[in-house]
Amino acid sequence: MAASYLSRLLFGLFYLVGLVHCLTPAQWRSQSIYQVLADRFARTDGSTTASCDVNKYCGGTWQGIIKKLDYIQQMGFTAIWISPVVKNIRSSGADGDSYHGYWAQDIYQVNTNFGSAADLVSLSKALHDRGMYLMVDIVTNHMAYNGCGTCVDYSQYNPFNKQSYYHPFCLIDYNDQNSVETCWAGDNTVSLPDLRTEDSNVRAIWNSWITQLVSNYTIDGLRIDSAKSVEKSFYPGFEQAAGVYQVGEIFDGDPTYFCDYQNYMDGMLNFPSYYWITQAFQSTSGSISNLYNGINTLKSTCKDTTLLGSFIENHDLARFPSLTSDYALAKNAIAFTMLADGVPIIYQGQEQHFSGGSVPNNREALWLSGYPTSSQLYPFIATINKIRKQAIKQDTGYVTYKAYPVYSDASTIVMRKGTTGSQVIGIFTNKGSSGSSSFTLSSSASGFTAGQSVTDILSCTSYTIDSSGNIAISINAGAPRVLYPTTKLTGSGLCSGSSSTSASPTTIKTSTVAGGCSTPTAVAVTFTDKVTTQYGQTIKLAGSISQLGSWNTANAVTLSSAGYTSSNPVWSGTVNLPAGQAFSYKFIKVNSDGSVTYENDPNHTYTVPASCGVTTASVSNTWQG
Repeated sequence: MAASYLSRLLFGLFYLVGLVHCLTPAQWRSQSIYQVLADRFARTDGSTTASCDVNKYCGGTWQGIIKKLDYIQQMGFTAIWISPVVKNIRSSGADGDSYHGYWAQDIYQVNTNFGSAADLVSLSKALHDRGMYLMVDIVTNHMAYNGCGTCVDYSQYNPFNKQSYYHPFCLIDYNDQNSVETCWAGDNTVSLPDLRTEDSNVRAIWNSWITQLVSNYTIDGLRIDSAKSVEKSFYPGFEQAAGVYQVGEIFDGDPTYFCDYQNYMDGMLNFPSYYWITQAFQSTSGSISNLYNGINTLKSTCKDTTLLGSFIENHDLARFPSLTSDYALAKNAIAFTMLADGVPIIYQGQEQHFSGGSVPNNREALWLSGYPTSSQLYPFIATINKIRKQAIKQDTGYVTYKAYPVYSDASTIVMRKGTTGSQVIGIFTNKGSSGSSSFTLSSSASGFTAGQSVTDILSCTSYTIDSSGNIAISINAGAPRVLYPTTKLTGSGLCSGSSSTSASPTTIKTSTVAGGCSTPTAVAVTFTDKVTTQYGQTIKLAGSISQLGSWNTANAVTLSSAGYTSSNPVWSGTVNLPAGQAFSYKFIKVNSDGSVTYENDPNHTYTVPASCGVTTASVSNTWQG
């Protein structure tokens, strides 16, 4: 009795801590979530070399997370989703240990492997002090037992310490919904006793507990594990007791089955789209048509796709790079996910292109990466978060606007999201890093108008829409493109806002000469510079002509690091220049504090080609230093 009293006292110690920071479901639409597996993200001692047996506890803690919040926030994330926090059973069997947090034993105590109750309060406060938010994973479907389903000692649980709280033992038949809700997940190595959540006494305990948990730790949102294994009628009362946004795990790809759950909870993790996105981009022969059709089906079937959680990786799924090592395909899948309807969710390690396959190999220790911020996908994800943030700032209707496909072919899908004048046009392809293609996007598809300037924020290439409202799109090296009105970029930190040449591009026009050959009056010249940079540094192109800023570094052209890797550190950008123009130029390195470093002499020189039919050119350089 004394132990039980003390455990409840510990759990309730911080009941009145702080002010409520919780967000409404509508406010969650504007957030961007980074999923953290507490045991695998960061250690209190800050080690980046500590070994990790993926079947056991590896030493990640809530204090470790606090110390690495800069790493998360600088990627543009506004919230974290952490793994379950309650006390778990321990196991050394074939199913591994409870490092993941989903094997509850006592819901009134925290899992001390991750830290104390005070540490969890500190994590919540550290997030809120940064203007960030906390989502916590919870399990209401089951407890856990280190042994077979017919030999459970129910007395070990707090509070569900009698067999009468549980359904009789049977393993789930996933083809039978009644079995899904009343039989047991897990196996006979670690069994997962299935709670009678339909009983009023069980519901009363859960409702009281969640009210207290949210208050104790100033929680802003909840992710509900195994949500389809609990009857739907459980959720309205539970959601009301929690008072925060909830997103449920409905692990199913059928839109009809999946979408019905939104009549009972705020949102769900978007598993149907996860399947379609993965199928589309996991290879160069992926199905774009299934993605196109699926998005339209989901939009018309679900109550509100803008409250779903958008993802392609999590702790239960094989990582995307385990299906393909192609970075271009990964970038397309990530960008599509983050710019889709709903709240984008990136699982720790995606930004480092982790490639673990099935459980537990997809639960790698992030600290072993060293937390590099110059890896290819870290700045890429940061850029996508920036354009999404800017779109939300410029367009109050962006987060409730339901994205839809406006163009597709065998290898390409173009998505539109946002009110006309501030719309984001995402162009995604499964051509892969060796592929290229081109097509024309009409005004009726894009919503852009004749003469309008738009910028691809991933390459910082600017375009002017032609007199018919069309835009010619070229896909190079399989890279995605994200187009946004150039005038709306001011203050975004992307492509120099509206202060660089990108904001006022030169339209590529042609004139016809004898023999019928079209000679361009302007050429799109792509400049690349091979140079190693650190996080926060930017490479720009300055030169002797107005299009390159006339040697004024404030007006130099910002290059993109979209193709940057540690083995091939290349920055690139495309500028429309007058055909036949001769000029000199240099690359400059701009530090986060605004200071500028020029590469060494001599100046580079170049003459833009002026030949029949030539509308593009490329120039490759290596930093002179």
